[in-house]
Amino acid sequence: MAAFNNAPLDLRRLLQRLVTMFSLGIICASILYLLLGRCEPDAGDSSGWNNNKTALRETLSAPDSVDANSSEKEWSASRRLPHALIIGVKKGGTRALLEFLRLHPDIRALGAEPHFFDRLFARGLGWYRSMMPKALTGQIVMEKTPRYFVSPETPGRIHTTSRDIKLIVVVRDPVTRAVSDYTQIISKTPDIPSFESLAFRNRSTGQIDSLWSPLYIGLYARHLQRWLDYFPLAQIHFVHGERLISDPAGEVGRVQDFLGLQRIITDKHFYFNKTKGFPCLKKPEGSSRPTAWAKPKAGRIPESTRRSFRA
Repeated sequence: MAAFNNAPLDLRRLLQRLVTMFSLGIICASILYLLLGRCEPDAGDSSGWNNNKTALRETLSAPDSVDANSSEKEWSASRRLPHALIIGVKKGGTRALLEFLRLHPDIRALGAEPHFFDRLFARGLGWYRSMMPKALTGQIVMEKTPRYFVSPETPGRIHTTSRDIKLIVVVRDPVTRAVSDYTQIISKTPDIPSFESLAFRNRSTGQIDSLWSPLYIGLYARHLQRWLDYFPLAQIHFVHGERLISDPAGEVGRVQDFLGLQRIITDKHFYFNKTKGFPCLKKPEGSSRPTAWAKPKAGRIPESTRRSFRA
């Protein structure tokens, strides 16, 4: 202290200022330390922040209403036996009809033909169900196998499985259908005899071979009778194959009515492709081109042959 008092006045003043500044620095540091929370905070001050953090975590972790519903729907989807079947006929337009119907949000359809009731019945209903697409409650599951219509044992098997099932049959002019069928056959086996030689048992008398597959399928009344032995006519809906080409929205609309569905598939979904001569589905969003089906090929047969079939 004596040394401090004996120091020059200017030096003493400088030292006093340094002490004062040092003291102020300590005070400021203490205040900042408290403000930055280095000291234990009061429990009441932290409760709001903790509650907010909890609420934030719950908000971020909980899905919104749309996602929650989607998740619930995903879990509720299951594989079920079909509610409706497209049972025929071959070369009648069954593929086009199925693809048109798949536009409907309440229809879940199997793309391939399972041939369960005519060929693979021994595999059992468990196997058949496993083939079906998953569907939500309220959605209609369906499949198409055109051979069902002409298979003798199929109506009874389907009736045993589901008495309330709805049946859809696409029919077209039987002669045109037969020629279309033959055209497909000859594309795979080009060396087979001509249509006329296969269709007639006796050309001079005009007697036809009704057991030949392309003609046998067209005996609609005979096949239908087997179905009517098991199902009322009210459970069978007939689609006009020619009108499915000229007025697809109208025919598909009547199928939607038959299935008890709202008419969602309408004229706005189709346009007529003049090149293909067949209706096409308009381009879906995100697709580069529309979906079209080639017009069923009828081929050319002599008018005399047509008259023989219709006589």
